[in-house]
Amino acid sequence: MLERLRIVLIGTSHPGNIGGAARAMLNMGLADLALVAPRCQVQCQESASRASGADTLVANAHVHETLEEAVADCSLVVGCSARSRNLPWPMITPRAFGATLADETRLPEARVAIVFGREDSGLSNEELQRCHRHVHIPTNPDFSSLNLAAAVQVLAYECRQAWLADQEAAGETPRAEDDQPFGIDWDSPLASHADLERLFEHLEKTLISIDFLDPEQPRQLMARLRRLYLRARPDSMEINILRGILSSVDKQVRLAQTDAANRTL
Repeated sequence: MLERLRIVLIGTSHPGNIGGAARAMLNMGLADLALVAPRCQVQCQESASRASGADTLVANAHVHETLEEAVADCSLVVGCSARSRNLPWPMITPRAFGATLADETRLPEARVAIVFGREDSGLSNEELQRCHRHVHIPTNPDFSSLNLAAAVQVLAYECRQAWLADQEAAGETPRAEDDQPFGIDWDSPLASHADLERLFEHLEKTLISIDFLDPEQPRQLMARLRRLYLRARPDSMEINILRGILSSVDKQVRLAQTDAANRTL
């Protein structure tokens, strides 16, 4: 389970926070660290000092330009956010998130990303809308500010507790459905984040071509569609079906445009 978890830090501005996050991860047995567009020097004396022996994680961290690159192979992406949003999104506590990990990481190809935002502004709305769900640490409402490394520690701790509980239960006789996503014998793996992003891109283009989506006044249409499909957790075959439908719509649009052009001539 722990090997299939990835901590993603976006736009970190202080190297000490990267080192502190690495220390928090290694304390709890996590080792996959990804950095998105860091705003500081990653490997330096400050990050090594704060890592306190976990500097190998800092040295091995993968640096990406965008969140999409960092989570492309992940089947579940969870954003850590302290702020409420105008558009409601599935929200859980760290404990509830941990309780889902045994099922989420059961298959060998499963990857789960836990995404943390910038120290000063957190995650943007756009970044949060690329997450299947959001996790909120229920801190003291009168003093809710958490250091980045402390937030990573809380989530990493709950992940380890979930792993320990799963190990303890490993001696029990498993039910036939325990090794399957959704508790049943599923026939296709969950779609990766990259698969979903390609679907959303295709969907947006098609909706524009049929005049359903006005790019000048998009409102929250694509955000709501993202929420719908991310909540549904489609598998790879379902994504192929949806994109096949969109391709057929695209074809009909092109035929209609060609027919209209010929009539004009």
